Amino acid sequence: MTMHMTTQMVRRRIGTREDWVVVAVLGFADQLRLAAAPTYVFMAVFTGIFGESPMDMLGMAMHHTSPLSGMVSMYMLVSVFHAIPWLKLIARWARASRRS
Repeated sequence: MTMHMTTQMVRRRIGTREDWVVVAVLGFADQLRLAAAPTYVFMAVFTGIFGESPMDMLGMAMHHTSPLSGMVSMYMLVSVFHAIPWLKLIARWARASRRS
C-alpha cells in the first residue's frame, strides 16, 4: 500500500480538525520520499568533483577491490534505488495527461 493510498483512505474516514493534521503529515511524508534521489545524485557529483577522503584512498589501494567500492559508485547506486518514487510520479502524470 502506498502512502498516497493511505492518505486517500484516511481522508474518507475522518473529518475532525486533528485528523486533518494526520493527513497533512502523511502528505508531507509522501512528498519527502522524493528528496532522496536528488540528494544522493548531488552527493555523488560533489564527491566526484571534490574527491574522496584520504581514508577512502587507503581502501582503494588494496588489491582485488571492486571498481564499485568507491563512494561515488555507492551514491549513484543508492540514487537509482530511490528513483522508484520519481518513476511512479512520472507514470501518474503520464496517465493523467492521456486522460485529459
